Amino acid sequence: MFSRILIANRGEIALRIIRACHELGIEAVAVYSQADADAEYLRLADEAICIGPARPAESYLSIPRIISAAEIADVEAIHPGYGFLAENAHFAEVCAECGIAFIGPTPESMQLLGDKIAARELAERARVFIIPGSEGAIEDEAEAIKIANKIGYPVIIKAAAGGGGRGMRVVHNDITLRAAIGGARAEAEAAFKNGALYLEKFISEPRHVEVQVIADKAGNVLHFYERDCTIQRRHQKLIEESPCPVLEEKRREELCKAALRVVKEANYVNAATVEFLLDKENRFYFMEVNTRIQVEHPVTEMVTGQDLIKWQLKIASGQTIDLRQKDIKHTGVAIECRINAEDPAKDFSPCPGRITKFILPGGIGVRVDTHQCQGCTVSPYYDSMIAKLIVHKKTRDQAINTMKRALAEFRIEPIKTTIPACMEILSHSDYASSRIDTGFVERLLG
Repeated sequence: MFSRILIANRGEIALRIIRACHELGIEAVAVYSQADADAEYLRLADEAICIGPARPAESYLSIPRIISAAEIADVEAIHPGYGFLAENAHFAEVCAECGIAFIGPTPESMQLLGDKIAARELAERARVFIIPGSEGAIEDEAEAIKIANKIGYPVIIKAAAGGGGRGMRVVHNDITLRAAIGGARAEAEAAFKNGALYLEKFISEPRHVEVQVIADKAGNVLHFYERDCTIQRRHQKLIEESPCPVLEEKRREELCKAALRVVKEANYVNAATVEFLLDKENRFYFMEVNTRIQVEHPVTEMVTGQDLIKWQLKIASGQTIDLRQKDIKHTGVAIECRINAEDPAKDFSPCPGRITKFILPGGIGVRVDTHQCQGCTVSPYYDSMIAKLIVHKKTRDQAINTMKRALAEFRIEPIKTTIPACMEILSHSDYASSRIDTGFVERLLG
């Protein structure tokens, strides 16, 4: 096991990793920007090093600064958390060149799975259904139109290196396809330095379901069941739950085994999330693999009793998984709400500022993951997430009721948050009966 690691991230996930390290007897070194210098969680780290100004490009996205901090702190490994450099294959390569273990997959796996086209081809080799679409990157409008007419409209344009909905367009005919390609390509180029696009058949009213997987260097691969991430706005998740309420046990087993085949085909090591779309008939289609720990990982931890961050640390240090698939039990229902500093009444516009009142909910089955506290400031420079509120109960109805109660107890003032939006979603009859799809939030909240 490592004795000392550096956390190349900030906020809630940095604190989450610090806690896991200390429970394993590992020293945790935190890095921070000048904007985060007064962050309360930094005092819990064994050492904290300033890596630059507030702008991410000069701090949390600066590979030279992070590597310098790692060398100064004399660490054995770096945990990237999620976001920032977590899925940057070059960063993983630099870590290896400097003799520092990267707590995540190999650069080769990241490069392979980070390319959505290559990942689709890999899924096909693993005998997993993919959504009909182009076999590779589309070269021009004429090719795109030919493919779209073959598979049938509507189709969705996607960036090969995409994520977060950037470089993505849904089109319904040749005219809108021609108009959308240029904008999607420019957006993808600006966001990912890669303008490659591909086409897929657009699945109407789908659910978004993902499987949590871990794999060690000895070839052992296990799944930790699925999460339903259908409640999202503009491709950003708001509420997640486990298990998926519409999956029968046979289909759940098929889904989880498909995720394992994808990960094995990629020779993957460490934590991964294999994402799928679920159509109205509960047929699932491979979408992508996220090569990092997910924001919503606590949902899985609550229903399985497994600490996924600790598994990341153990596997990266060379330990093998000492569990069998049958040892991983799934009990009850967990729901997570992301509490962001955004104003739902103003199109979810960011609301940074100082928190003067911060009262957390509690009670049996309630967990809050947050780095914020009363008197802290939500920075305008970074992601607006303040906290993750997670509940775990025996049944889905109980979990929904507990979540609504906990949301009502949560006090964050004076800034606006997504608590009212989460409450409205959870109180809707269609959510209670799980008659939802990825467009539900847009229809409900606009």
